[in-house]
Amino acid sequence: MAGHAQPFLTPEQYLHIERSADSRSEYYDGRMYAMAGGSQDHQRLKDNLAFELRRRFGKRRCEIGTSDLRVSVSHNGLYTYPDVFVICGESKLLDGHKDTLLNPVLIAEILLPSTERYDRVFKFSQYRQIESLQEYVIVSQSEPRVEVQRREADGAWSLTEFVGMNAVCRFASVDCEVPLAELYTNITFES
Repeated sequence: MAGHAQPFLTPEQYLHIERSADSRSEYYDGRMYAMAGGSQDHQRLKDNLAFELRRRFGKRRCEIGTSDLRVSVSHNGLYTYPDVFVICGESKLLDGHKDTLLNPVLIAEILLPSTERYDRVFKFSQYRQIESLQEYVIVSQSEPRVEVQRREADGAWSLTEFVGMNAVCRFASVDCEVPLAELYTNITFES
């Protein structure tokens, strides 16, 4: 986890502190962790993905969100702020504060060098516990590459990679495609 751990807290204590905090923190197993900072390309990729998904949804009842809304994996488990998420149908929220989502169908994380292992391994193992989740998406900043982990009918997860500026990423959970050339608009890769 990014940042420094705080003393043991219940989920209710975490939510009370987090709702009045100036900066965001994740929660896991009784501890709060300050979130890592991003970069300009991280922000651009997050915005580009949210825009491209929204643009392709038309009149479907799917809603795109970014890291302004917290997701609860389980009551005593991980509380985090995914970079991008999608809800189709009615949102299920934790409580009357309307700031903690319970039912995303798609979650996307934009990789940072400092959080890559955390996003790939820990978060994916946690996110798989969300019953509604159908796809977990990892977007690279270092090259045009999108990895989609998809929950199959039997509950197993399968990986599909989309690589290169000519690739078109398919998100089955929300029935849309996003060209990587659009997703990576204004992103410069280091040689």
